Amino acid sequence: MRWILILFLFSLECLNGQNQPSPNILWIVCEDISPTFSFYGDSTAQTPVLDQLAAESLIYDHAFATVGVCGPSRSSIITGMYPTSLGTMHMRTGKDIQSWGKRIYKDSLPTKDIAGTPIREYAAVISEKIKCFPEYLRAEGYFCTNNQKTDYQFAAPLSAWDENDGKAHWRNRPPGKPFFSVFNFADTHESKLWKNADLPLTVSPKSVKIPPYLPDTEISRKDVARHYSNVEILDAKVGKLIQQLKQDGLYDQTIIFFYSDHGGPLPRQKRAIYDSGLKVPFLVKYPQQKVKGRTDRLISFVDLAPTILSLADIQPPSHLEGKAFLGKYDTQPRKYVYGSSDRFDEHTDRIRIIRDKQFLYVRNFYPELPGYKGLRYRENVPLMVEMLELQKTGKLSETQNRWFSPKDKEELYDCKNDPHNLHNLVTNEQYHGQLAKMRNLLLYQLSESPDWGQLPEAAMIDLMWPDATQPVTAAPVAAMENQRIHLSCSTPGASIVYRYTEGGKNGPWQLYSQPLPIHKSGSLEIIAERIGFQRSETILFK
Repeated sequence: MRWILILFLFSLECLNGQNQPSPNILWIVCEDISPTFSFYGDSTAQTPVLDQLAAESLIYDHAFATVGVCGPSRSSIITGMYPTSLGTMHMRTGKDIQSWGKRIYKDSLPTKDIAGTPIREYAAVISEKIKCFPEYLRAEGYFCTNNQKTDYQFAAPLSAWDENDGKAHWRNRPPGKPFFSVFNFADTHESKLWKNADLPLTVSPKSVKIPPYLPDTEISRKDVARHYSNVEILDAKVGKLIQQLKQDGLYDQTIIFFYSDHGGPLPRQKRAIYDSGLKVPFLVKYPQQKVKGRTDRLISFVDLAPTILSLADIQPPSHLEGKAFLGKYDTQPRKYVYGSSDRFDEHTDRIRIIRDKQFLYVRNFYPELPGYKGLRYRENVPLMVEMLELQKTGKLSETQNRWFSPKDKEELYDCKNDPHNLHNLVTNEQYHGQLAKMRNLLLYQLSESPDWGQLPEAAMIDLMWPDATQPVTAAPVAAMENQRIHLSCSTPGASIVYRYTEGGKNGPWQLYSQPLPIHKSGSLEIIAERIGFQRSETILFK
């Protein structure tokens, strides 16, 4: 009887474990913000919604993007891989920025690679092993939505999302399904420094702090105040989204992430390899506030994919370069983060960094090139125009002018005592031991993962698109076996989606992960797609 009781209790425990509901997960993603919030010590902008969220969250003090600009950074987020390992590190490859992407690629771009060879638009063709991580969630029953920015350096495959447009929302999920929903807010994007110029400033230019690498002028103060005012616009919109979650009775049942896709929008912030470009605000709110406070744990955007899978009790694939920092498959805290900088629009360079909790090491592969890149897009920022004029007339300070000068081959910064990364310690004998340690860490990182940046971009494109032609995914094949429909595709790494069509109405595209039951009427539309490839033709199966 004792053994029967033990077996009964064990079976009951197993059933309870199986019946544990999968957590809902919400990502609130903003653009171009460094950790300039009250919960990081900067109360310039009034952000009551995010302040309250932070009070209920775990605040990460050492969170870093992999690149200081949208596209490469987001390619890392969606795959759990470094952009340098994927071949997605050059900003911008095409127009596949929103929703499912335009999927049209011009034969040329107004730029050249580091070898001086003209390049074309392209979708990055990445390793056949790599998937957009929401595909793993969908295979386990999650309803996955993205509203609506993608910007992965390749067109989002149909297998990645159940919904991927401006109407995508957890509210559209089938009854009983857990959700993973992403909402992207563009209110703080660099472009809003000029696009919102006619909106009233809600932050006074007199109240803002100007970092020492920027001139303290009227134009500078106005642009900085414009950014903080945009942050207040963002806060109000985040409030509306959280209110929807509360109205649905889901706030206390949902894990909420808030972060920016890279650092700030100002000159020497966005695209910079320093903390001003890579360090970001990052919050995680657990249901019922089970975990809150602060942590100094180092995290990188490459860790987001495995972390979400871990929170959903899905074991992350072993080939991912990121490591889970939460959930069932939490790993040992990382000792350093890795970042890169390559082509930005019409200017190419190659820089790699290693950052631990205190020190930042920078390796410049082309030190003869200045840190400043003369991008036409950035010259829409009034402050950037003014800085160029001040630099031309010799009116910038030594600190401000350094950005326009050739770089040192190596840079080392004590971020704790030099948060703006202004004082290079490479020649300081006191730090030679630290320099050697960080240099070796970078060499180890470069030996551990491939770096497509060693190859001129035009040569990389030739490998991805042989004969300047985008590869095409093979047509899927459907077969009947044991009263089930089995789907396959001969293209390595391809994923398959399908939808039922009946009475002239199409159902939603669904991810194929196991054999399908037969419907007595209607037909089945099937598409295969590999990341970076053209979609296959659509197969109709009746």
